[in-house]
Parts: sequence; C-alpha cells; structure tokens
Amino acid sequence: MVGDSWTHKIARICILPLVNTPVQPNHITTLRLLTGIMACVAFATGIRQWDVWGGWLWLLSCFLDRADGELARVSGKITPGGHRFDMCSDTAVTALFFLGAGIGLRDSELGTWAFLAGVMGTLGVVASEYFAERIDKIGKDSGEKAYPGIFGFDFDDILYLFAPIIWLGWQMPFVLGASIGAPIFALVTYVKLCKKMR
Repeated sequence: MVGDSWTHKIARICILPLVNTPVQPNHITTLRLLTGIMACVAFATGIRQWDVWGGWLWLLSCFLDRADGELARVSGKITPGGHRFDMCSDTAVTALFFLGAGIGLRDSELGTWAFLAGVMGTLGVVASEYFAERIDKIGKDSGEKAYPGIFGFDFDDILYLFAPIIWLGWQMPFVLGASIGAPIFALVTYVKLCKKMR
C-alpha cells in the first residue's frame, strides 16, 4: 500500500525520475543509513558547528527513509530483504540519535550520566521498533498500524523534529526524557503486541 502522508507524497514525486533507472530502493536505503550515521557522529562531537551540519544530514536521512519505500512501491521492487534492510536501517539510525546526542553531552553537567541516558534511550527505541514491527505484521492484511498517523502525518514524522531540537540546544532535556520515556514507550508497545497476539 502506498503511503499517504505529506512526506510520502512529496517523496513519491521526487523519486518518479528514478523509477525506470538502475537505481534500486536499497541504494537509497544505504544512503539513508550513511547520512543518518554521519548525523549521529556529528551530534556526538558536542561541537555546535557539527550539530548544525548534523541536523541537516538528519533531515536528509529522514526524507530518504520515505524515498526508498516510495521507490520500492511505485516501481514494484518490493522485496522481503529490502523491507528488512529498511527496517534495520530505520531502527539503527533512530536509536543512534540518542546515543550520539548523549555522547555529545559528556562535557555538560550530566557528565558520564549523559552517556547512560543516551544508552537507555537507544535501547528503548530498539525495543519499541521491534514490537511495533511485529504489530504491523499482524495487522498487515487490514492495513492497521501500531501507531497510526493523523492530519496527513505519520507517527514517525516526529523524527523531523529532532533536528530543530538539536539546533535549539535542547539535547539535554530531550535525551533525559528519552532515557525514561523510550523504555516506557517500549513497554506500552509490548503490552499492545500481547493484546494483538491474543
């Protein structure tokens, strides 16, 4: 099913020139993964200038996450392996954001606790993504998702807000909040999965 969020629609227009070319969805997924990792490394430096560049790389990576799926759907190049690669890339990049931001806060008043907070956020994201993916598989035939969107935005469009959070220097409260919120969100998603399995 073709995505219908605003970002899906924009990405669909952008990938149309690539449909009948040698460019494969996995090529875009690889670029998404690389730009996402580069953004997280930039955040980990703790240097303001690199935070700015990292934010732009992050936004590009988020958009490429939409583009690979749209290319796969529009061109009919959907494969189970491609889906797994996409899912693993999404999970890795989102999880590494908190680790990178946590490391970047090492010279703040949090000290080594910043790294621990980043790790907790990272683990919470990985668990949440895993449970949500299983819920999506259960509801595949009906099109039901673990966390549906609203007003033309998908739930994971919230990732676009991570760049402004970095640019505004709000990493500390965000990482601290994620260190508690992400594990709780994972637990809530797990409970939802258990209900779906029953």
